[in-house]
Amino acid sequence: MQVKVLQNILGANEAIAAENRRLFDRYGTFVVNLMSSPGAGKTSLILRTVKKLRDRVKMAVIEGDVASRVDADKISQEGISVIQINTGGGCHLDANMIRRALEELPLDDIKLLFIENVGNLICPAEFALGEHRKVMILSLPEGDDKPHKYPLMFSEADAIVVNKVDLAPHLDFNLSTFREAVTDLNPEAEILEVSCRSGEGIENWVSWLLTEMKSAYRI
Repeated sequence: MQVKVLQNILGANEAIAAENRRLFDRYGTFVVNLMSSPGAGKTSLILRTVKKLRDRVKMAVIEGDVASRVDADKISQEGISVIQINTGGGCHLDANMIRRALEELPLDDIKLLFIENVGNLICPAEFALGEHRKVMILSLPEGDDKPHKYPLMFSEADAIVVNKVDLAPHLDFNLSTFREAVTDLNPEAEILEVSCRSGEGIENWVSWLLTEMKSAYRI
């Protein structure tokens, strides 16, 4: 019975996600679903991207949190439109939450929309939002064994951003082992090493992002 209920929930979510996707495509808005555990660097990556692309691409953010608007306030200080979604205890965003948030965004004026999902390595991977790309962020302090512990998240991601690489000399994180584990699960995933603190690798991230946008729309 529980399996049937879950299938019904996911099926209903997929239908709404498809509606969201059609809306994004109608307006030419490229959408990235950012997923990670808490503190991995989702907001920091958005802020770095804003600084690189603010003069080239009109952006907006849908910010998902269990509570508060701390991250949304950081982003809004950069002059970026932000819609806050508080789940009140829910561990992920779903397509219906996104559909309601879209009513407050001028999609015809937005070319890049980040959806910052709730910090969690399990539930967000199961719920489509209508996004064009799923990007998963892992920070070095979390350890290189996460692909084995959370295989669905790594299997679903179109790109995996390894953040906080500036800490590598101080941590026992084997990047080669990590890359091998990711490739076994998802050989098509792009793996990008960055430091949102120092700026290392951000150019590569932005280049990948622009390439993916161009593959969907002429930006």
